[in-house]
Order: sequence, then C-alpha cells, then structure tokens
Amino acid sequence: MNEHSPKRFTGSLIQRAIAMMPALPAEEAPAKSQSAPPVQDRPMVPIDRNRLAAAGMLVPGGPITPLAEEFRMVKRQLLLTARGVAGVDADRARMILVCSAQPDEGKTFCAINLALSMAAEKDVEILLVDADFAKPDVSKRLGMGEGPGLLDALDGQIDVEACIVDTDVPQLAILPAGTRSVSDTELLASDGARAMLDRLAAANPRRIVIFDSPPALAASPASVLALHVGQTMMVVRADRTSEEDLRAAVAALDGCEHIQLVLNAVSFQPSGRRFGSYYAQAGR
Repeated sequence: MNEHSPKRFTGSLIQRAIAMMPALPAEEAPAKSQSAPPVQDRPMVPIDRNRLAAAGMLVPGGPITPLAEEFRMVKRQLLLTARGVAGVDADRARMILVCSAQPDEGKTFCAINLALSMAAEKDVEILLVDADFAKPDVSKRLGMGEGPGLLDALDGQIDVEACIVDTDVPQLAILPAGTRSVSDTELLASDGARAMLDRLAAANPRRIVIFDSPPALAASPASVLALHVGQTMMVVRADRTSEEDLRAAVAALDGCEHIQLVLNAVSFQPSGRRFGSYYAQAGR
C-alpha cells in the first residue's frame, strides 16, 4: 500500500502501519467541563472481565500488555488528529468511526479495545455506539444484555440519551444498536439523524463517541455514518484484506476526510521485541 490518495490517507495513516495483536480468535485532552445532566434511572451494568480476557482483549485495570501498548499508540494518533479537526468542527472532532472493508477483519475487536483504552484517559468520557445494525456484537462481547438503542431513537420511539447504558468501567458507556429495522440506512440519512448524532457529542464536551460500523463493502450504513464523524479508523487485516478491497472501502467512506489505517492480525516473532515487555521487566 505504497500508493494512496493524500486527500483521504492523512495524518498518522502510513507514517507506518500500526500493528495489532490478532483481532479474532483467528494532546491535549479537552478542557474540564461539566458532564451532560444524568438521565434519570439510567442503568449501570458490569463488564464481564473474564469474557474479555478469554477473547484476548484488554481488561480494565489489568496489567500492561503488548496489546495495551499498541492501543495506547493508536489512540494517541487519533487524539492528535482530533485536535486538528477541532479547529473546524469541535463536536465532530470527537466522533470516530471504526470500520473495515469486509466482515471478519477485526473492527469490533478494535472498536471495543479502543474504547477501553480511551476510557483510561483523563478528562474524557467514552461512548461506544454499536452501529453494526445487521450484526450487533458489542453488548455480547462485553457480557451485557440487549436493550433499546440507536435505531429505536432514530425511529422516534425513545430519547437517545435514555438508551445509553453506563458501565462499571469508569468513563465508559455503551449505546446498543437497538431494534433491527429494514430502514437503517434511510434512518441514518435523515435530517433528524444528523441532528441526533451531532447532539451525542454536543451534549457533553468531555464525550468522545466511537461508532462500531458495519463493513464498508458489506453494508450501506457505513458510508452514511462517515458523513457524521471527524475521522475513521479503518481496520486492515494483514492476512485477509486485499489492496483492491481497501481502496474500494476508502472510496465508499469518502464523506470522511480523515481515514487512518490500523494493521491487524500481524504475526510477531517470539524472539522479537514487543510492546509491553518493558513493563513486564520492572523490578527485575
């Protein structure tokens, strides 16, 4: 991927490819401000740490691992890009789309780990939105039950803030996908959806909204969501994503100017240096 479009491949995109651990079993912080008023009786649910560990994901409060260090680097680049976008649109700068070209390339794995890593930042609150309406998986992977979510709010059945579920991970909340609809793309493309998604960020200056999107070449909502966000993190699976698919996916998401790549499912040499090993040697 040496040739690319400078307009779309920006920032940290390929100063180098940011390598991740295998995804599948296969700055500046915003100034402190008041959070959005709490919604009465908003539920709080525990995140299943054992499920996260079994899936090879980050565990809140766990030791610093190579995966944790990789996502620290990823989020730093995203936060730097957000600072640049904030000069144009402060609210949109705090909305990030996580996408892939095709299914099974690790985008939900990366979206959840990114949210968990960003929740450890100071002076921010993270809202992870399950926007993969056809195959929502965020709640299941976190060990949470399903409930009303974004699609119900877009359909006018409930206020979107009332659908948000607080978790026992400090500064992390989840917005489920909601009740499946055959009109998901049309709902997202409506004027009401644009206003609602903008309000998700505007309601709380500390909030960073991360959307777990459907694959760009498999479902149409991804291209619509790209119109609402300040940047996109495109997950590229090293052993699967073709350059042709990657270029097509970037073209489908051209509503977002800033698209950055994360290289996923990279094989490490056991004898090679890896992020996290420095911390493991502390005290020796």
